[in-house]
Amino acid sequence: MPKKAIDSRIPALIRNNTAAKHRSFFVVVGDRQKDVIVNLYHILLNLDIKLNKSVLWAYKNKLLGFTSHRKKREQKIKKEIKRGTRDVDADDPFELFVSTQNIRYVYYKETDRILGNTYGMCILQDFEAITPNLLARTMETVEGGGIVILLLKGMNSLKQLYTLSMDIHSRYRTEAHDDVVARFNERFILSLGSCESCLVIDDEMNVLPISGGKNVIEKKPSEDDEGKTPSQKELEGIKESLADTQPVGSLVQLARTTDQAKALLTFVEAISEKTLASTVALTASRGRGKSAALGVAIAAAIAHGYSNIFITSPSPENLKTLFEFVFKGFDALGYLDHVDYTIIQSTNPDFNKAIVRVNVHRQHRQTIQYIQPQDAYTLGQAELLVIDEAAAIPLPLVRKLMGPYLVFMASTINGYEGTGRSLSLKLIQQLREQSRGGKKSDSDQQITNRSSTDKTSDGSSNTLATRSLREITLSEPIRYAPNDPVEKWMNRLLCLDATLPRSSSVHGTPHPSQCQLLQVNRDTLFSFHPVSEKFLQNMMALYVASHYKNSPNDLQLMSDAPAHQLFVLVPPVPEGANRLPEILCVVQVALEGQISRESVMRSLSRGKREGGDLIPWVVSTQFLDEEFAGLSGARVVRIATNPDYGNMGYGSRALELLTEFYEGKHISLSEGENATSSHEKEMVRVTDAELESASLLQDNVQIRDIRTMPPLFARLSERRPHPLDYLGVSYGLTQPLHKFWKRAGYVPVYLRQTANELTGEHTAVMLRTLESSASDPAWLGAFAKDFHRRFRALLGYQFRAFGAVQALAIDESASQGLSLLEATEQVRALDKKGLDECFSPFDLKRLDSYADNMLDYHVILDLLPSIAELYFGGRIRNENGIRLSGVQQALLCGVGLQRKVLDDLEKELGIAMSQLLAMFVKVIRKVAMHFRGLQEGAIVQEMPSVEGGKKSGEEANGNEVDMENVGRDLAAELEEGGEEFDAEERARQRRMIDELPLEKYAIANGDAGWEEAEKAVREGKGRSTFSVKSGKDGEKGKRKAGEALAEAQKEAENVSGKKSKKAKKGKA
Repeated sequence: MPKKAIDSRIPALIRNNTAAKHRSFFVVVGDRQKDVIVNLYHILLNLDIKLNKSVLWAYKNKLLGFTSHRKKREQKIKKEIKRGTRDVDADDPFELFVSTQNIRYVYYKETDRILGNTYGMCILQDFEAITPNLLARTMETVEGGGIVILLLKGMNSLKQLYTLSMDIHSRYRTEAHDDVVARFNERFILSLGSCESCLVIDDEMNVLPISGGKNVIEKKPSEDDEGKTPSQKELEGIKESLADTQPVGSLVQLARTTDQAKALLTFVEAISEKTLASTVALTASRGRGKSAALGVAIAAAIAHGYSNIFITSPSPENLKTLFEFVFKGFDALGYLDHVDYTIIQSTNPDFNKAIVRVNVHRQHRQTIQYIQPQDAYTLGQAELLVIDEAAAIPLPLVRKLMGPYLVFMASTINGYEGTGRSLSLKLIQQLREQSRGGKKSDSDQQITNRSSTDKTSDGSSNTLATRSLREITLSEPIRYAPNDPVEKWMNRLLCLDATLPRSSSVHGTPHPSQCQLLQVNRDTLFSFHPVSEKFLQNMMALYVASHYKNSPNDLQLMSDAPAHQLFVLVPPVPEGANRLPEILCVVQVALEGQISRESVMRSLSRGKREGGDLIPWVVSTQFLDEEFAGLSGARVVRIATNPDYGNMGYGSRALELLTEFYEGKHISLSEGENATSSHEKEMVRVTDAELESASLLQDNVQIRDIRTMPPLFARLSERRPHPLDYLGVSYGLTQPLHKFWKRAGYVPVYLRQTANELTGEHTAVMLRTLESSASDPAWLGAFAKDFHRRFRALLGYQFRAFGAVQALAIDESASQGLSLLEATEQVRALDKKGLDECFSPFDLKRLDSYADNMLDYHVILDLLPSIAELYFGGRIRNENGIRLSGVQQALLCGVGLQRKVLDDLEKELGIAMSQLLAMFVKVIRKVAMHFRGLQEGAIVQEMPSVEGGKKSGEEANGNEVDMENVGRDLAAELEEGGEEFDAEERARQRRMIDELPLEKYAIANGDAGWEEAEKAVREGKGRSTFSVKSGKDGEKGKRKAGEALAEAQKEAENVSGKKSKKAKKGKA
C-alpha cells in the first residue's frame, strides 16, 4: 500500500491542543478505521512523551474484528500463519497497538465503572448504541491533550445519520406511534461544525467540510514562561504562606488550582474543629479535581488523629483517583508503605481488585474503610464519612448516611449522573435550613442524625442539634485546561450548563388567566438554528432548575420519541414582538394507548409488556383489564415551572389549558383549513436519491433554511387535538405533588408498593376523564374503587411508612373517583345486619364503656381496624354516619389502618399524648353513638305501631289519631275496659258451651227421674254416686240439651241467691 501524506491540519490540531492542555475530537468515517486509530495514537505519542498512555475502548458487544483476549489473539495469528494468509516477518501496526498498549475495554452498559478514572485516549465504537449519557460519561474521562475518537461506518453522506435507527429508539416506539425521527442525530452532526477542536475525517485521513476545526493553523510554541495567570499567582502565594504550617503546609503543595487549595483548607478547618457536627459539601462540574481534594483531605484527617474513616461511592472502582491522592498525601507527610500503612484490595471479581481498606499504624490504629452506600448501619463508630460522587447515589441512601460525625460530600451538579441538581436542590437545601436552625419546608423528611432520639415520619432519626454547613464550589478545571472547546461543545449539545435567563418582567408577573399555552414544533426546535437553539437551552434550564432528576438522555427522548409533544405557557405577547417569549411553564406530553386487544392478551399471558405506553400497560397489568389499553390517552411526562414564579398558579393554568385543548374547546371555528395546515406540515426529510448521489468529500451538511421550516410555536386554536379518552400522570409520590394533581381533578389508580431506588419515592399513577370522550367515565370510578380497597388493605404493610396525613390525602383523592360510579354501585350505609356481622354484643358494650371513660384504650384496640375500615370504606362516613375532623381522621387512619402506636402518632402529628387520647375518646364516642343509633333504629322498626282498638285494619294503616279519649277520666276508661272484657269473656264461654256434645247425656225418664236424683242429693245418705234409669221407651220424652242447660243455670242462680241472703243475715 503506497504511503500517503497526512493532512497537515490533523497533527496541527493535536499539537495545538497538547500545548494548551485541551482535548481533540476526531470523527472517523469509513470501514478501515484501525489504521486511523494507530496513526492518531502515534502522532499523539510523538508530541507528548509524558502523556497518560492508557486507552479506553467502549463498545456495544463486539470489537472491530479482533478480540481483547491476548491468548485468543495469539492463536488467531498462528492459524493465519499456518494457512499462509499472514507473513511471519510482517508486523501489523494495529496488532502491535492492541498488544503493547494499556487498553481498558468496557461495554457501554458497564461504563459506570470508569467514573473517576483518567485516560489519554477514548475510542467510541458502535454509534447506534451511543446515548447522550454514554457520550458524556466516556468523553469526560479524557485528560487535556488527549484524543477522543468516534467511529462511524462507511457511508456516502453524513446525512444518512438523519435516518439511522438508534438502539434507544426501540424504547420510543409504541403500537400506535412507531415512526421515529432521529432529530438528535441531525443536531449532533450539525453541532460538529461549531466545535473548534473537532475534525471529521474519512479512513484515508481526509478532512471533511463539516469539520469545525477545518481552519486550524498550527501555533508556534511560546518561549517565555512569564505569562502566569492571576489564579496561578494566587495559588503560589497560598502555598508559600502555609509552608511553615504543618500538616496542611505539606498537603497544600499537591493542589493544582486555587479552588482546590481553598477547598483543602476548608476541609482541614472542619477536621481541626473535631466537633463532629459539621458537613462540608463540595460541588463542581466534571474534571475539577473533587476526588483529588477529598483524597488529600483524608490524609489530613489521618494526620489529625482520626481513627475511623469511612468512604462510600457507587462502586469502589470510582475511588481510584481518590485513593491515589490519599497515598500522595501520605508521601507528603512522610508515611511509608508497608511501614506506616497497609493497603488491602478487594477479592471480589466485580470490583476489579479495587482498594477497599487502608490500615494506618504509625501512631495508633487508624482505618480508612470503603463501604457500600446501602451499608449505613456500619457507621456506628464513624468519626469521618466521605461520600464521593454523591449525585450518583440514590437520595434516600445519602440521607441515611448522614449522622453524628463529620461528613465530606462531593457531587457533580451537571453531567452524566442522571440526577441533575437533585443533591443541590434537595439535600443541600435541607442542610442549609438546618444550619440556620430552620424548619423543613416542603419536604417530608429531614437529614438523619442518630445522635438524637427524635424520629421522622419514615422512622429515621431527626436532628435536634444544628449542624454547620460549609459549601465549596470548584470552577477551574484540572483534568484539562480552562475553556476547553470539547467541553464547551458538549455542554451546548447536551444542555448541561443551561441556566435560566434573568426575568424580563419589569412590570410584574401576569395573571395566570392572561397567559396562553403554545405548542412547540420539535422539528424546528432541534434544527440547530440559533434562535431555536436559544429557546431549547431555556427549556432545558427550566427542566434542570425545577425537576429533581434530569439526565442527558431526556434530551434525546424529547427530540426523537414519536408520541411526545411539547407545550409552553408564556405571558401575553404583543403583536409584532421580535423576541422570544419568556417561558413560565413547560409541559411534556406522551400520547399513549390504542393497543390492540390481541397484543394485551398476548402480553398478559406471557407476563411481559412491551416498551412505551406506561399507563395502559400498568393499569392493564394491575386490574387484568384488556379493554383499558384500547382507549386513547395522554400522559403528562413533565410539567416544570420557572422557580422564580413558583406557587403562582402557572402550573395549574397550563394543565387547565392542556385539558381544554384535548377536550376540543380551542378548535378554530373557521371554515378554511389554512389556520392549521401551515402549522401541521412536517419538515422535508432526506430522500434516498439525495443520499445515493452524495459524496463525503463534497457533502454539504448545513442548517436547514428557516423558510422551509414550520413555525416554532403554534396556538392551540391552530392545532387539531388527538381524540383522547383520558389524561394521566405517573410521578414519584410526595405530598406537594399529590396535592397539585389532586386539585387538578386526577384520581389515583395505582401506587407502587416498593420505593424507587434513585429517589426513595413510590410511583403513583393518576387519571382523569375528558368531557369529549365517547366512553362512559364509570370505568375510572370502578378502578378508583378497587384501588381504594387495595390501598386500605396495604396501609398496614408496605404503606405503613407513609405519614398518617399523607395516607389520608391519598384516601381522599381516591374517594373523589367514587363519585363517577353509577347510583347502584355506590357504597351502602351500614345497617343493623351489617353491624351484627362486624361486632358482637360484647364488642359494642366495650365501645360504650370506653366512650364513657370506663376502660383503657388497649381494651378496644382490636376493634379499631374494623371501625377504620367501615369509616374509610364509606359505610359510616359523612352522610352515611359520622363526621370527623382532619386530625381525628388522621388519628383513626394511623391507629386503625396503619397499626401505629400512639407514641409514633404523637411525634408524627406533633400533638401531646393527653390531647391525642382525648381526641381518640371523641372519635370512639361518635362511633359508639352511631352504632347505638343503628340498634335503636332497628328496634323501633320491629315494634308494632301504636293504633286505636276500634280501628279497622285499613284505618290502622293511616296516620289519623283519635283525640276524643284524651279528655276522659282514667277510672271511666278502666271501667269501660273491664265491661268490654267481661262481655268478650261471656261470649267466648257461650261459644264453648254451644260446641259441647250434650245429647248423649240426656235423661230418658223425664221429670220424675230428675226429682229422684235431686232428692237423693239433698238427703246425702253416704253415697257419692247415683244412677238414673233410662230406657228406650222414654226417648220421645227426652229434653233437649238447651233446655236442660237453661234449667241448670237457673238452679245455680237460685242457689247463689240463697247463699247471699244467708250471708247478709249473718252479718246483721
